[in-house]
Amino acid sequence: MQPEYVITSEHVWVGTDDAQADEALALAVAGGRVQAIAPRDQAEELAAGAPVEDWGDAFVCPGFHDAHMHVFHAALFPSELATEYAGESEEDCVAHLVEWTIGKRDDGSWLVSHGWRDNLWRPQHAPTRASLDQVFPNRPVAMYSGDAHTLWVNTRGLEELGIMRDTEPPEGGSFDRDPVTGELTGVLREAAGMKYVARVLASFSIEQLCAIYQDFFQRLRAMGITSVCDMALSLIPGADSINPQVYERLLATDALPVRAHLFPCLSDDQSNLEELQARLTGPMLRAPGFKQFFDGVSSQHTAWCSEPYANPRFEGDCGRPTVAPERMRALVLAAAERGHSVRIHTIGDAAVHEAIDIFAEARARFGAPTQGRNTLEHVEDISPTDIRAMVEAGLVASVQPPHVTIDIKQPARDLGEWRAQRMWPFASMGRAGLPLAFGTDAPVVPPTSTDVLYTAIARQSPELHQPEGGWYPEQRMSRADALRAYSLGSAMAVGRERELGALAPGMLADIAVWDTNFLTCSMDEVQEARCLTTHLGA
Repeated sequence: MQPEYVITSEHVWVGTDDAQADEALALAVAGGRVQAIAPRDQAEELAAGAPVEDWGDAFVCPGFHDAHMHVFHAALFPSELATEYAGESEEDCVAHLVEWTIGKRDDGSWLVSHGWRDNLWRPQHAPTRASLDQVFPNRPVAMYSGDAHTLWVNTRGLEELGIMRDTEPPEGGSFDRDPVTGELTGVLREAAGMKYVARVLASFSIEQLCAIYQDFFQRLRAMGITSVCDMALSLIPGADSINPQVYERLLATDALPVRAHLFPCLSDDQSNLEELQARLTGPMLRAPGFKQFFDGVSSQHTAWCSEPYANPRFEGDCGRPTVAPERMRALVLAAAERGHSVRIHTIGDAAVHEAIDIFAEARARFGAPTQGRNTLEHVEDISPTDIRAMVEAGLVASVQPPHVTIDIKQPARDLGEWRAQRMWPFASMGRAGLPLAFGTDAPVVPPTSTDVLYTAIARQSPELHQPEGGWYPEQRMSRADALRAYSLGSAMAVGRERELGALAPGMLADIAVWDTNFLTCSMDEVQEARCLTTHLGA
């Protein structure tokens, strides 16, 4: 077959398992796939008359693949439909929302915000509806936390959602209450926050969603990202925010700029995934498996740990599973029996350990999934023995390097130094042969691709470059391994490592061209790198 075009550069990194350095190469592309690879000085011969894109000294590599994001929310909060703000205090967050509404028509619709983190406020304290009621007595307000596990609403918002004093929260969730009066404070945690935020966001039209999705995906392409995994945000069926109708409309109008992989919530009824799989069979849009949640986050003491928190809020405070272990086992085994992969949110070491055991049983009884890979998401606290157990169970660790430095003091404060030093052990995982898939969990952190690489390589915050020398620097990754986790590793998580994530004959030609060589540049230059162009194979 005649090539459609040829790409050449002095610095091509192909991203295969054994690729450590870049080379001067020419890549021939035909039918949206890499047809052949040759030394750069053979580009004209390889092209046989086809156009040649010569990128000189630019760095050519596989397109990046964000293995874990919540696309609806990541697209929404930088858009005109909502606002994003972390704030330094409860009052600061409320003041920002007031400022954001200036000039906007008060039509009684929801005001939506994202980003607050009460664990970073000084002093630390949970917010209440009272501060919102003072300035928004008649308009519903929903403020979603930065870790996407807690929802803060005002009194009008509670009324709009039908939440009253005697309303029972969903399983795996809770409502904060005043310790004296027992009245609802307006803070909804874990499954409760996830369930009710889905009701809030259902007020947006599909036309609005298509517009913000397309804009978001174009911004990802400009950062060298050519594939994403859209992960269920809730363990409650019907509230996972996957929105397949938006993707299908974009695909039908040739307006989907990235490959997308959808992971709806796992429940007893597996038809939500199976119906998607029956329809989504092309190279651009797939539904490889399910998502579930085993625990919460350690900063809120909802991550499930084997031993109590270092600063317990009550005797025996070890967090808790959001889904009972036997229930999770039944769900995963039922999915495995039908050949489906599952990706489980696991942050505390108890959740990690229990999930590994369940997946090991599923593998022994039913073999590997037919599409996608069984994966642990986040894997923040893990014992060395469980790293080996993950390898033996054939699992992938889907991790988000920028999470490491959100608050470098938080792990020791909540979990103790002995656990902090074993958290996010990327280098140890790699040495053990455990595949890593990189992502961001956007909107928990921005989907900025260069920040992903920087934090994996330096173990420092992308904003302040702290701590000096890196947070537990022994867990820093090599540049090639970080690039590979962000491309081929993520392809493994969706079961497409034979066609995605590397530049080799037969692979889809998803290519990013950068003005900076990530393998040899200084650390400061990693974040300053600019993507010159991307190619997306057919």
